[in-house]
Amino acid sequence: MGRNALASGSVLVTGAAGFIGMQVCERLLARGDQVVGVDALTPYYDPALKRARLNYLKQHTGFTFYEKDLADTEATGDVFSAAKPDRVVHLAAQPGVRASIDDPFTCIRANCDAFVSVLENARRHEVKHLVFASSSSVYGANRTLPYATHQSVDHPVSLYAASKKANELMAHTYAHVHGLPVTGLRFFTVYGPWGRPDMAVYIFTRAIFENTPIKIFNNGNMRRDFTYVDDIAEGVLRTLDRPAAPNPAWDPERPEAATSSAPYRIYNIGNNQPVNLLDFVASLERIIGKPAIRDLRPMQAGDVLETCADISALQRDVGFAPSTPLAEGLSKFVAWYRGYHGA
Repeated sequence: MGRNALASGSVLVTGAAGFIGMQVCERLLARGDQVVGVDALTPYYDPALKRARLNYLKQHTGFTFYEKDLADTEATGDVFSAAKPDRVVHLAAQPGVRASIDDPFTCIRANCDAFVSVLENARRHEVKHLVFASSSSVYGANRTLPYATHQSVDHPVSLYAASKKANELMAHTYAHVHGLPVTGLRFFTVYGPWGRPDMAVYIFTRAIFENTPIKIFNNGNMRRDFTYVDDIAEGVLRTLDRPAAPNPAWDPERPEAATSSAPYRIYNIGNNQPVNLLDFVASLERIIGKPAIRDLRPMQAGDVLETCADISALQRDVGFAPSTPLAEGLSKFVAWYRGYHGA
């Protein structure tokens, strides 16, 4: 089923004021979709950045916004009743591995309570496809690379990762019991313009401009599959336009984790080109034109040594793979950072 068969109603995007949510909304609006955004505008980081993203989106016709807490089931129901969406992109979450360790209750409320509220309303309103954000963090203690969706994700190393695995299980339950088509996307280290201030790209860039030290954990002996936000947004739209369907070859005696006899799919979205953290810093130094002050530190709780995405299933099913080179993506981020902060 293609986009034209789905485009009679609106698309509800949760976390619309967030980094990825803004980019997804913009692409949907650019192609003519009616978009209803919802966000709680929580102060995990400066809400001024979230409001700046919203002001950018509000320049587009076809965009409606609600400031609501999705964990409030009545408020979520009101949004669904008003929006009457055909499709839902659920990106709202409490991000941050370390934040989940420090404040577990907020993590679970935002990531699990809110998600069941979205799932239940999607069922009641007969949504045609729900795409939701999972995370590469679900692979946890697994050291088999590249990470593939058929691998075990039974050993999370942070509550954030556990909450994302819980989302995948909750989504499968709704697909199985209610026939709700759901697709989960495991994002790998997303970066780019309008990015989150708590993420490495933003933190390191700010530190270089301000001549302050950057904390590099495990002495830089870490690798990440940095994925440019435009590639993530494109992957979201490609999967949104292909509602999950049951896998006719699924065998309950040899169950394959990423598909099901229910309308359920899980995909990785990553650049499939992991970069050493010290090489990443060196790239930023070249682009900005000044050296970083490096503060090498030991490994911290909740981190993993390396991430790398096997994206073969995404390529096979939706004909898309992220491809933006790191140097190109970092250059665009730094250009945005200079403009936004007057650096």
